[in-house]
Order: sequence, then structure tokens, then C-alpha cells
Amino acid sequence: MKKKPAPNTFAIRPSRRLFALASLGMLAASGVGIPQALAQTQAQAQVQAGSHWPTRPITFIVPQAPGGANDVIARAVAQGLENTLGQPVIVENRPGANGNLGTSQVARSAPDGNTWLVTAQSAYTINPALYASIPFDPIKDFTPVMQLAVAPYLLVVNPQFPARNLDELVAYAKAHPGKVEFASAGNGTLNHLLGEMLKTQKRVELLHVPYKGASAAATDVVAGQLPMTFGSFPGVMPFVSSGKLRVLGVASDKPTSLAPEIPPLGKDLAVTSWYGLFAPAGTPAPIVAKVHDAVAKVLATPAMRERLKGLGAESVQSDPQSFKASLPGELAYWKKVVKDSGAQID
Repeated sequence: MKKKPAPNTFAIRPSRRLFALASLGMLAASGVGIPQALAQTQAQAQVQAGSHWPTRPITFIVPQAPGGANDVIARAVAQGLENTLGQPVIVENRPGANGNLGTSQVARSAPDGNTWLVTAQSAYTINPALYASIPFDPIKDFTPVMQLAVAPYLLVVNPQFPARNLDELVAYAKAHPGKVEFASAGNGTLNHLLGEMLKTQKRVELLHVPYKGASAAATDVVAGQLPMTFGSFPGVMPFVSSGKLRVLGVASDKPTSLAPEIPPLGKDLAVTSWYGLFAPAGTPAPIVAKVHDAVAKVLATPAMRERLKGLGAESVQSDPQSFKASLPGELAYWKKVVKDSGAQID
């Protein structure tokens, strides 16, 4: 007696086989190939995902310490976004390795729209030139969403420091070579490079003291542990307004509209920092568009504009395409600045 063959659990049932063949026939008749059909299906799935998203809390990863400008801006945007999207937006600080730790975490995250990177220009465009190797690719590992805000940098000193403008600072530093220290948020950060640029342009000897974050650096200058630092407008302006720091100038070739009374430091020290929003590469385009539009609405409100102005920043209405197009040029620019400064981290 012959044994019955074992059932093929992977076989297509007749009805499904006929349906599949009929579908292929329709595709062939319509001139649409199987790869194109699969792409259409995937696109439809992404649109559907975008229409239902978000279904759970969203996380903003800030790769800098709490209290700094990037952290303050991220929390302001998150608060407004909660009301627009109807889901909690959690701000999670992941400082370390000059921002590389938190940035790489987002690069490894699932592209499902639930994890986003809110970072400063320095961590995103300077670190690739500063480090011999980094655990992420700024071009391949992320989808740029938009710039959130721009903010100039200020040169500030402790009120007890004798200099009241840039010329007096340079004269004092030349009279005390190697005795004037400046604080930064860490090796290779924007305020570190500004200090190095100041040394080069004015031919003075300054000692660099790196901290773990901009907030810690500014706090020690306020306390008189060090005489000076470059700080982002949002990060140091509250100390300037309260008289705990004295501002010597803005890192620009012209006065800033945020505080036109502050003198510019000149074109050789003209640096404006941006704060941007990124998604992991592969995040569905409808979700990226939905977040972009929601954040743009938040940034356009008078309340947010006033809040950013109070922090010393201005909102930016950028789009994913223009933001993405600007990044290769910025990466090349800072690569040259870092090389000229001699800064390097292995």
C-alpha cells in the first residue's frame, strides 16, 4: 500500500494560485512589472503608516547635556508639538563623546517615526572632521527634516575681568601671554573652534579648558573659575541679562537683530549656529512630512517666536530638501576649519 505524500505546507492553495496568476496577468496586461508593483505597495503602506502615525509617545534625543541651548530649544518645540500631534514628546538627553553618543543612538534606531534627533550644528557638521572615526555617517544615516532655529555666538567674560571689548581683551591677553583661559563645551565644539580662531586671527595665547557641556562651561565663567567663553546666544544671554556675564561682542560681521547694541567681532569670527531636526534614514516620507509641517506650525506661532527671541534664537522655516542640500558644503567648510585649528580627537 502506497503512502500518501506528506502535505506541502508551503504550497499555494488552488484558489490562491488562481488569484496570484490572475493578478500577474493583470500586471502584465497593464504594463506594470512585479518590482514596480511591489514598490507601489510599499509606497501605499508608507502613506497608510503616515496617516495613522503617531500611535505612541515620540522621543527627541538631544545629544548634549541638559540646560544648554539645544536642550532648551528641543523642549520648547516638544511642548508645542504635543498639542499638535496629540502624543507626548519626550526629550531624552544623551550627552557623551561630544554628541556622538546620542547621535549614533538615533542612527541605529528603527525608522518608524518614534525616535528623532534634535542636535546642534557643531555636533553634526564638526564632529566628522574632528574625530578619526565616528559611529555614524551624517549623510547616509539620517533624513534631514528641517532647521529649527539659528543663533549667533557671543564672546562673554566674567564681570570682574578687566576687558570691556574685544580690543581690550586682545591687549590684556598679549600683556599676559598664556595666562588667559577660555572655557568650551568640549574639544572640537563650536565655542572651542571660535577660541582657536580668535587665537589665530588676533595672534594671542589663550589656554583652552574643555568642559562636558556648554552649560557647565558658562556656569564656571559666571562663578569666576575662568574669565571667558564663547557661548550660544540662548545659552548665555540669560546670564548677560542678569548681569552675571558681560558680553564683549557677537561672532558676526554685522550686528544681530536679536540685540543690535552688541558690537560684531568681525568677519574673521563670523559664525552662526543652527539647531536641526533629523530622522533615522529610511523613515517613511509621509511621516517626515507630517512632522515637518507640524513643527513648522509650532515655530510660526507668535508665542514660539517670542520664546525663541527671549532665548536669543530665531526660528527658521526650512524644508527637508534645502536642508539636505546644504549639509555637504557645511561639512566641507568645517573640515577645513578643524584642520587649520589643529584640533583632533582619536
